[in-house]
Amino acid sequence: MSTKRPYDPYDSFKKYSELWEKQINDFIYLWTDNSEFLKMSKFGTEAHSRYLETLRKNQETMSSLLNMPTKNDVANVANLTIQTEEKIEALEEQIWDLQESVRTQSKEIESVVEVSKEIIKLTKQLKTELVKSKKEQADSAALRDELQEMKLELIKLSSFKQDFEMLKVLIEKDKNAEPVLTGTGLSK
Repeated sequence: MSTKRPYDPYDSFKKYSELWEKQINDFIYLWTDNSEFLKMSKFGTEAHSRYLETLRKNQETMSSLLNMPTKNDVANVANLTIQTEEKIEALEEQIWDLQESVRTQSKEIESVVEVSKEIIKLTKQLKTELVKSKKEQADSAALRDELQEMKLELIKLSSFKQDFEMLKVLIEKDKNAEPVLTGTGLSK
């Protein structure tokens, strides 16, 4: 068996790229270590930023003249859209809460209506019973009056019976007693 490994192109590429990276880093370090390069890059950066600022102002001016939106306008519209969506979501949640409270109140109202129906039914039953009891009371008052009349009649009959018994006793006494002739008739 051989101790040699097969050729790997990736390994070779890796070695070359590491070597190239090291050389570029050394080159950049030498440039950045130079004060003239730093002055020049500072001047270039400042010039570039002035150019970008001028370009931005020119774009805004042209956009306003052409009535076209700028990047800031689009960003503002996006922010407004997001805020509007948040407000709509908040309103939807409030509507859902209101719908839920309306459902619960509707159920409560239905239960109150059912209870009211039962109360009305009971009231009608009580009314019919009240009418019956008034009728029965009137009947019992009539019966009481009749009983009072019968009682008075019985008292009269009892009194009549006592009177009759007395008369009977008197008649018996008179029969047993001798009749005395007087000028007007019999007397005791």
